[in-house]
Amino acid sequence: MSNFISRMYASKQVQTQSSSKNPNRVLGGLKGAGVNSFTMLGEDGMEKQIPTTAYVQALEEKLKVQEQRLLTLEKQIRRLNNDQKMDRAAFSRTLNN
Repeated sequence: MSNFISRMYASKQVQTQSSSKNPNRVLGGLKGAGVNSFTMLGEDGMEKQIPTTAYVQALEEKLKVQEQRLLTLEKQIRRLNNDQKMDRAAFSRTLNN
């Protein structure tokens, strides 16, 4: 009992709190705040920037949209090249006749 009282009223408090935060709750808080990445300390002591899942999904969605646009443009180029070939053939036929 005296140990409890001396700890309670001692001039220097011993800090025995450990970092026991649930990482899922921390990430949920980051997502709610709109953060695109978070920093973790690796085992080698180096800081690592890790993107959030929502950020990666948003990038994947953007990539899909860009790929769709690229496919559409490539299709238009093929059509124009084919039209150009047909025009050349028709033009050369009219000149030869």
